[in-house]
Formats: sequence, structure tokens, C-alpha cells
Amino acid sequence: MNGDRRGRVYRRCSCRDRAGKQLGQTCPRLATDGKHGTWYFAVDMPTTAGKRSTMRRGGFPTKAAANRALADIANRTAQGVRVDDRETVATFLARWLQVKAGEAKPTTLRSYRAHVERVIVPAIGHIPIEKLRAEHVEQLLVDAADGRGPVTVRRIHATLRSALSYGVRTRRLPFNVASNVTPPNGARPEVRPWSAAELAAFLRHAETDRLGPLFEVIAACGLRRGEALGLRWSDLDLTNRTARIRQTVVDIGGRLQFSTPKTRSSEATVPLTERAVQALLQVRLGQDLDRQGWGDAYEAHDLVFARENGAPLRPEYVTRRFVALTKAAGLRQVRLHDLRHGAASLMLAAGVPMAIVSKMLRHSSIGITVDTYGHLSEDTARTASDAMAAALEQAFATTAAAAGDHTATTAAAGDAPQTDQTGEPAGQHGGPRGDRTHNPRIKSPLLCQLS
Repeated sequence: MNGDRRGRVYRRCSCRDRAGKQLGQTCPRLATDGKHGTWYFAVDMPTTAGKRSTMRRGGFPTKAAANRALADIANRTAQGVRVDDRETVATFLARWLQVKAGEAKPTTLRSYRAHVERVIVPAIGHIPIEKLRAEHVEQLLVDAADGRGPVTVRRIHATLRSALSYGVRTRRLPFNVASNVTPPNGARPEVRPWSAAELAAFLRHAETDRLGPLFEVIAACGLRRGEALGLRWSDLDLTNRTARIRQTVVDIGGRLQFSTPKTRSSEATVPLTERAVQALLQVRLGQDLDRQGWGDAYEAHDLVFARENGAPLRPEYVTRRFVALTKAAGLRQVRLHDLRHGAASLMLAAGVPMAIVSKMLRHSSIGITVDTYGHLSEDTARTASDAMAAALEQAFATTAAAAGDHTATTAAAGDAPQTDQTGEPAGQHGGPRGDRTHNPRIKSPLLCQLS
């Protein structure tokens, strides 16, 4: 037996006497047979109630193994980490979801629950939370990638990482085993929003539809679907062409709710184009007629885009209508959210700096903007390439002109050229003057690629 004030280790067996009573530590074979029985440890645990609580664990094959387990428990308690080696990942995540229910937005909580209940718990829910290791998380993400896109896998990883961070924050876990795990590489789906011509064709086709102005505003301002549906007349300043984003419409289990925007940075004022203002004025005229027709039954939510009775529009209905109008217009199918991507793409193509685009889209950091829109569309890339080629051509032309002017000036001076010992003009070993500048066969490889 070995112990100190933090705990002790001992050996016992499962042998029984003639009466059937287990001998435990009193078995005589323990003194003569070093391989008989297994090793255990016992340690007093701190409690909030002040009562004594002893943790006993056994089944260790060697004394050293029992000592290591005891030392691990002692180190955790010394760091103020709560120890409960029987709590599983599933139990821990259920407790975390209860906490998040009072903090997270309804849509975020719904996403967390889906990840936990459909992916994480079926894979690793049985593992004790204190025995969860990075390799468990790595295998979870590899398995999750089968049949799912890289974005979904990254979100599953983010959910687990957030839960384990809560465990570290509350002194339940000593460290986050998911923090340094990288999700499997997957091809990020290429964002191919409509070009300016395609967007114009769609808006022209949809301008007579009841939801045409809604799509006009989303495309012009780069709004998210829920933000556009939550827009109120009190949020608009049509004189100064601005809109304040202060609420969204979300669907939680079939019930529509008003919620705050996605992030704090999402709550901002965005400019409106003149086309968007004209579309909004049309909506106001139509709503005045709706309000008169419905009378007291009209739902006064002050919503800009609403049903005929003033009730919020269902997000999935808006998406279905967008798909139907796209097909009717004969355009390639894109997502409704790609209207937001298209706004960013058109701004970048017009030369708007990335920082301004980030501010317009109300991203929480410019890094998100760069990560999402760092690539350029073919038209934008070609414009940039042509601009670079034109600049180089201009530079070469300027250099050649300068060299020609210098030669002409020297010749006009009428001075006899100085010669060296070879009889050639000084500094003119090789070809005649100006040959390197004007030889058409010598051309920049970069310009060859760009031409």
C-alpha cells in the first residue's frame, strides 16, 4: 500500500472465503504472488457541500499504472478542474446545450442541436469526456466528411470546439482537444454569382412580381435573406438612401420569429441605390392598398416586405419563388444567397477596395471577406491582367522614348564620338546603339503570356 495526503494505491483481488465473502485486500495470495489481483487507487475529492467524497477506481494491471491515474486526478484537482470520469461526451454536450439555450440565437441553437444529435453523439458520445483525445476528433471529422460538404464539416468541428471551450472555461476540462485539429481538406464550392448582365436580366424579368423589389434590395445592398425580411419602414431613410439592419426573420420549427442580426457587426446602416429606393416606393404604394383592403385584420409589424395581410414572409417561400423566377427567366440556377455574393463581386470588379466591401457586407472582420471573395471572377481577373499589361507596355514605351531622345540629343550636339582602343565608340561593344531597345524579337515573357 502506498499513499499520501492526495490519495493511495493498493492491490486487491476478487477471491472469496468459504462463506462467499470477498477477501479484497486480505487475500493471503497477495503477499506471496506479485501477479495476483489488480491495482486500485483511492483519493479524497473536494466537494462544495463540505462532506467527504472518495473516488475509488481499479483494474490497473500494475502499481505504476495506478499511480499514474492517481497523479492525473491529483493534478486536475490541483488546477481547480472538476473531475468526473464517468461523465460521457453525450452527457457533457447535453449540459452544454442547456446553457446555450439561454445564450444562442434560435437558428444557431438549432444548428448546434443538429450537429450534436445527428453527428457527434452517435460517433463519440459514449466516450468519457475526460478520455476524449484529438485522435477521436480527427476520426469524427473524417467520418463526417463522407457525404457532407467541407463547409458542413467545418461547422460540426466548430460546434464541438465551442462546447469543449466552454468546458475549459468552466474548469471542467484542462484543455480543448479539438482546438488544434484541422478538418479534412475539401474542395470549397466555387462561388459563381451572376454577372452584371445576368443580374440585370433577372431583375428585369422579376420587376412585375410581388417579390421583385425584395430581390432588388437584396442584390443592391448585399443583404441576407432574413435581414431583408425583417426590414421595417422605421429602419429606412429614403431621403438619405440608407437602411438600418436591426432585426431578422427566422423559422424555428415552423414558427416565424423576429431575432437580432447574425453578429453585432451585422447591425449597421447600409446605403441604398437609387433603383432600390424606387423599388421601395413601389412597395409602399402596394402596401397602402393592402392595408385598406384588410382593414383591422391587417398585421401591423411595420415590415417592408410582407404578405398581403402584413404578416412576415416565410423564408422558404421566398427561396422557392426566387428559383421559379430564375427558371422562367432562362438563367442558370444560383442560390438566393448568391445575390449577396454577387453584390460583393460587382463591387470588387468595379475597383472598390476590399475593406469597403467588407464594411458594406458587415462582416465581423476583413479576414472573412478576403477568405470568401479573395478569388476574382474571370471578367475581373481579365480586367486586372489587361490593366497590368497596359501599364507594362506604357513603361516600355516610355523607356524606349527616353532612350531615343537621349540619342537624338547627343547626335544633335555635333560632337565627334569618343572611341576606345578597338576603334568603336566608347560603351558600344556589340550591336549598334538602340538595338536592345528596338529589337522586336526580344520581348518580356510576361507580356507574351498577357498578349
